[in-house]
Amino acid sequence: MTSLFRVENLSLQFGGLKAVDGVSFDVEKGEVYTIIGPNGAGKTSIFNLISRLYNPTSGKLFFDGRDITKLPAHQIAKLGIARTFQNIELFENASLLSNLLVGRHCHSRTQLWQEMLFLPNVKRAERAHRMKVEEVIEFLDLQAYRDKLIAGLPYGVRKVTEVARALCSEPKLILLDEPSSGLNVEETDDMSFWIRDIKNDLGITVLMVEHDMSLVRRVSDRVLALNYGRVLAQGTPDEVQRHPDVVAAYLGA
Repeated sequence: MTSLFRVENLSLQFGGLKAVDGVSFDVEKGEVYTIIGPNGAGKTSIFNLISRLYNPTSGKLFFDGRDITKLPAHQIAKLGIARTFQNIELFENASLLSNLLVGRHCHSRTQLWQEMLFLPNVKRAERAHRMKVEEVIEFLDLQAYRDKLIAGLPYGVRKVTEVARALCSEPKLILLDEPSSGLNVEETDDMSFWIRDIKNDLGITVLMVEHDMSLVRRVSDRVLALNYGRVLAQGTPDEVQRHPDVVAAYLGA
């Protein structure tokens, strides 16, 4: 396989606190790569560095052969990186369909004056965006909720909707931040199917932060364990789960 995303000696420091401390790993094209670790291990900080919400203290980020360490945040989605958030970030008073159309923003090629006049190229672009959104709605079985307000949807549906919005940007790499957080057992099972389908059917590489080890084992090709911002172990889910440092720091056995 070919490396799609690579982190080299990445560090993030807030005053005297090192949230990320010399972390290196690579994500191969077409795999599910999962970062685990206890609260405060630096998992979401790494996602915020990739999304360019934070600037690294040191180290480099590479995506598809390109150094993206200093790219502004608005260019990340255009390159093909999409993200969900641990705390759902959706427009509560808008419909599911409207939220998914926001995910198409990075593909907008029309100018404001063209949109104000609703020129033919704008109409064509809107039809194309709507078709892509409908494909994602069908893929994730969200048809029954298409026109409903986000505020009135069950929590589990909103979690899937956030994944759907990320997919609408047609990413090469999707960052899933705690996708099972707040879900019941049945909803977590469904999420495991979606993650596998995203990888196998859509061909999208997945980088995931997750605390549910049953989900991690079911969907992950490789796992990275962190503690206090440092790498404890990397390998297959079984290898990492058995690693004595991981057992001591994270699994509590």
